Amino acid sequence: MPKETLQQDLSVLTSAKNGLVYLTPNDWTLIADKATRLKFKAGDHLILQGKRTHGIYLLLSGTASVQIPGREILPALGPGEVCGEISFLDEQPATVSVVAKQATEVYYLDRPTLDSMFELFPHLGSRFYRSLAFSLSQRVRNLIGTGTPK
Repeated sequence: MPKETLQQDLSVLTSAKNGLVYLTPNDWTLIADKATRLKFKAGDHLILQGKRTHGIYLLLSGTASVQIPGREILPALGPGEVCGEISFLDEQPATVSVVAKQATEVYYLDRPTLDSMFELFPHLGSRFYRSLAFSLSQRVRNLIGTGTPK
């Protein structure tokens, strides 16, 4: 990957307020090195409700809607945000579908890749899971209408 593209990706990921907020710039560099970059067209499913994801998706560009049949349930996900984390955490089928609203690029990290990174860098694993917990808590707060705590 060209250095300029990597720098743009890292800028998106490190500046996201609703992303994996506890990761360091070095963590992001490791993740970018191991991730698979995927492209989706508008209307493509990143995640299909009822199917296992086997990993997580980190949006780099574009937006994606979180849906249950027939309706969106959250504001659109944007650059720097994560999806697929619930299925990743509990190793169960996805609870929702995530659909690209426009051309969207993501980093995809599968479980074996993440597990090997966390084995080599335990503090990365700690920050990663803390970030997932924070992201999920923010989404629950938004769903029940309490928003971000001050």
